[in-house]
Amino acid sequence: MRVGAFVLAAQFPGQGQGEALHRAVRTAEVAEEAGLDSVWIAEHHFVPYGVCPSAVTLAALMLGRTRRLRVATAVSVLPSTHPVALGEQAALLHLTSEGRFTLGVGRGGPWVDLEVFGGGLDAYENRFPQDLDLLRRWLTEPRVGTVAGTASGAGTGAGTGPAGERYGFREVAVVPRPSEALDGAGTGPEVIVACTSPASVRRAAERGLPMLLGMHCGDEDKAAMVDLWRRTARAAGLSPEAAHVSAGVCQLADRTADARETLLKAMPGWLKQGLDAHVTVDGRRRAMRDPVAYTELLCDLHPVGTPELAADRLARTSQRTGITRFALLTEGSGDLAATEENLRRLGAEVVPAFG
Repeated sequence: MRVGAFVLAAQFPGQGQGEALHRAVRTAEVAEEAGLDSVWIAEHHFVPYGVCPSAVTLAALMLGRTRRLRVATAVSVLPSTHPVALGEQAALLHLTSEGRFTLGVGRGGPWVDLEVFGGGLDAYENRFPQDLDLLRRWLTEPRVGTVAGTASGAGTGAGTGPAGERYGFREVAVVPRPSEALDGAGTGPEVIVACTSPASVRRAAERGLPMLLGMHCGDEDKAAMVDLWRRTARAAGLSPEAAHVSAGVCQLADRTADARETLLKAMPGWLKQGLDAHVTVDGRRRAMRDPVAYTELLCDLHPVGTPELAADRLARTSQRTGITRFALLTEGSGDLAATEENLRRLGAEVVPAFG
């Protein structure tokens, strides 16, 4: 069992954005001190739900502040960036951190980000598989191009490539190559895909990529997604086993009622202002969760309570789903000191239960 911290860099009511980011960085530092396995960094644009706009940039800082901890993006939003640019950054972090970086990618949502960064709805609705494949090529091949037979110096501009790809460019060298690690391991960074629907599960399974499953899902839903992943991977001739990750919330206290109260006092205000700030790119209506009911659901699903209850819930989730990696939101109190104490208790009182 590997337990890590999920970092949203959440801006709670009355807080500044610098305060939220400082708490995020301290989460990584204290997570390493506490003996946790990893940190998983979320990425959002233009909303106080999370004020980190570049998970890969914050990952670089956290890798520099730590020595043992695995640092992952959860996730880098692929429709809002060029796959090659993201691949270059991932290769750089993989090589300079001696393999401690994991690249999590996802489709994001139909938000105004698509307008600002120029991807448009098509990038969100149709282009994610092609962009994912281009990213994977960049992380595994010595040279990459999307336009066959292009002569050197005969530029192709920024047009669409073959087979409906969003990007068209001549073959170029991959620099730095992820396989050029000093330890001679010859493999690139781990790539993991955020999955929220059967289509996204199949997309990840057909490529043999592990899933990151959201904290809104219970054990039954996650078990069904793992089962679908296994069946799809097997049908594609791939191994049916992968190290999937379950996102959740963790708040520890001597009494379960106190842990729940901490989250119920802080999280609804953050959820309301954060979720209400999302703007769709095309004006489509969106159903928003009730902040109090959603907080109560998270308390019911995840390790919120005494350390004994937390260890039991993590063990049961693992038994029911087969998932052995966890990314747990520990900043739900909105308070830096409380977040640090929560991380230390997680490392000292929960993780040892798994050996």
